[in-house]
Order: sequence, then structure tokens, then C-alpha cells
Amino acid sequence: MHPINSFTKLCAITAIIFIISGCGFRLQGNYQLPTSLQSLNVQSQDKFNEITRLVTAQLAQQKVKINSNGTSPILRLGKERFERGTLSLFSTGQVAEYELIYSLEYQLIEPNEESRPFTVTIRRDYLDDPQTAQAKSREREQLLREIRQQASRQIIQQLSRL
Repeated sequence: MHPINSFTKLCAITAIIFIISGCGFRLQGNYQLPTSLQSLNVQSQDKFNEITRLVTAQLAQQKVKINSNGTSPILRLGKERFERGTLSLFSTGQVAEYELIYSLEYQLIEPNEESRPFTVTIRRDYLDDPQTAQAKSREREQLLREIRQQASRQIIQQLSRL
């Protein structure tokens, strides 16, 4: 009876592996970029901004060569946009909760092909207590860093689907 149990467990594990691999599951950060994107020219309005640095780091992690020759595809990052909307109010009428909407448009321009536009949009909500304004300011900065990190991962993920 013990060998049947082992065989049953082996079949169950094999079935789970096939199901997970069949649905497209991948470990986070483990993306396979197309061979045509193994060398990229990254362009942005401000080469020293945070999102450009994060995207370049994500590409380097994927072993993509960053260069500026004319034959490589161009990843052109647009301007970041932040919008803030009110989600809820305190009984006094002051804002209690905001929704922060981050969006970034970017293009992939490959030689002899049409430019392909993409957009990353991330929504987060956060509490805003006027009694703890200084702490909330630091929390908001941390939230912006996290949003940019998530956006850079989403860009790599979108590029891996091409």
C-alpha cells in the first residue's frame, strides 16, 4: 500500500506542475524578453529621473544590453503623471482618504516597424490624517517609490509578452 501512496503523490505533483506551467505562471521578475529586445536604447525626457533608473536596472537584471547605437530598438519613456482624487471625508469635511493614480506612457520603436505605444497605470489609496502631516509626507514618498518600482516591473512584464 505504501508504493501506491508514493505513486499517487507523484502523479498529483506532476499534474500540479503541468497545470501551473500551462496557465503561464512564472516566478515574479523571471521574464523572458524576445531576442530582438536583448539590446535596447532607453530614452526619456530626463535621463536621471527615478523611473528611468528603475527601468534600466530592471533591464540589466534581465541581462539586456543598454546602448545608444542606431540599430537597437528604442524604449522611449514618456512623462510620469500623478493624479490625486478624494475617496472619503472625515465628518468635519476634511479629506480622510485619497486615491493616487500613476500613469506612464512609453513606446517601443523597432527598426523598420511601427512604433508601439503602451501605458502603465497604477492606482493606490492612502489615508491622510492632518494630525500626522509629517509622517504622512514620508509615507507618501515611500508610496511613490513603491509605485515606480511596480511600474518598472510592469514595463518589463509587458515587453516580455511581445
